[in-house]
Amino acid sequence: MGDYVIAIDQGTTSSRAIIFDKAGSIISTGQLEHEQIFPQAGWVEHDPKQIWDNVREVIGQALSKANLTRHDIATVGITNQRETAVVWDKNTGEAVYNAIVWQDTRTQPIVDRLAADGGVERFKQKVGLPLATYFSGTKIVWILENVEGAREKAEAGDLLFGTTDSWVLWNLTGGIDGGVHVTDVTNASRTMFMDLETLDWDDEILAAFNVPKSMLPTIKSSSEVYGTVGQNSLLREVPVAGILGDQQAATFGQAAFDQGEAKNTYGTGNFLIFNTGTEIIHSKNGLLTTVGYKLGNAPVHYALEGSIAVTGSLVQWLRDNLGMIGSAEEIETLAASVDDNGGAYFVPAFSGLFAPYWRADARGALVGLTRFVNKGHIARAALEAIAFQTREVLDAVNADSGVPLTELKVDGGATANNLLLQFQADILNVPVVRPVVAETTALGAAYAAGLAVGFWNGLDDLRANWQEDARWEPNMDSAERDRLLRNWKKAVTKTLDWVDDDVR
Repeated sequence: MGDYVIAIDQGTTSSRAIIFDKAGSIISTGQLEHEQIFPQAGWVEHDPKQIWDNVREVIGQALSKANLTRHDIATVGITNQRETAVVWDKNTGEAVYNAIVWQDTRTQPIVDRLAADGGVERFKQKVGLPLATYFSGTKIVWILENVEGAREKAEAGDLLFGTTDSWVLWNLTGGIDGGVHVTDVTNASRTMFMDLETLDWDDEILAAFNVPKSMLPTIKSSSEVYGTVGQNSLLREVPVAGILGDQQAATFGQAAFDQGEAKNTYGTGNFLIFNTGTEIIHSKNGLLTTVGYKLGNAPVHYALEGSIAVTGSLVQWLRDNLGMIGSAEEIETLAASVDDNGGAYFVPAFSGLFAPYWRADARGALVGLTRFVNKGHIARAALEAIAFQTREVLDAVNADSGVPLTELKVDGGATANNLLLQFQADILNVPVVRPVVAETTALGAAYAAGLAVGFWNGLDDLRANWQEDARWEPNMDSAERDRLLRNWKKAVTKTLDWVDDDVR
């Protein structure tokens, strides 16, 4: 067996291949960004072919940087942007349309149509999710209803659907030449089609959406051998043995395996996952019930999740759309140029509000502006928005679980921002802890794959790998915290009811 594990992290903005050793340390990384396609307001797409080409290339980058070959690699794990939907022709291997990304809101009319009979919580008891544009189900429906010939091809059994883990796996294991069409329980739990108890596709829900079952991948555990890499890859014959949706993978990489453990990932959006063990907890406070992980034949672990649509992408927006900063890193310096937010609050409801509000009619707002406010205040308000949204989600987790979280493990790109993490600890009033390896998403996928092939012996091996890098203690007066939170909640109310018949 090789001495290393490679994880493919197919994310929202880029695809990466990261090679890890037994200690969970990063040996090398390959990374390529892919194009963000915005055909019109509210539409977000990716080119599936570009994603697959990039995946092939980053594998080569990671291997060459580490001077390794396939013989050094024990197994491959995959993690992915969840909910992003790819529909492709199984005979040609070509996508029938661009991937429709999780942030895309074009399917709101389909959501409304399905919610006309039973409301947005129509299927929530079974699948743990409200009807929302976020999940894959309505994205598939849109493709079947709007792409010429797609419905007929699907009914004939010629089209396959997958989240990007399935798209990468199918291509990696041979594509039209024997590609394996599989997903894992965590990704399946984000489609709106999987029954949380049986872990199978639900025929009744598929009928309501009018989606042929033949399109769907087989649901497997998060840690087992799905197949081996095909002959057209540098990794040929290496087993692919782990799949976890990105947020579940980050939770796994943080070694939050047990009931009551949690993590918050700061990426394009923010995602707080709280492990509820083998028990399904239905949220009364706007959280999603989802699958945390399932290792082979062992019992499934469930989780509560608070999904926030726009956090890191708000920093990108200040960089790309407004030109306020030249790189994402510059926001910390700009925000630190002022002592506070100057009275400005930025609610980035660019694609509606996700948890705990679930308001598709909301749109972004920058409020509290006076002549005093400068770009430093706006930068600070953008960072504070990330922390405020996390606080609202954590309040919901505490209410649902009845077990207040005593510290928050954090990961993801924005955790390099010390100003943000200090404010996060202040506004939560609990310590915030960052691990040595911040790339916990890729690490989680590596762990799932490595466990399946015996590269690691069990969860205790993985717990031993986790190391604290830094910790932020709360240091804010409670009256000031209350004032900031009150104003934030007021700012949120200014974003609601914006979208009506005339506004899209």
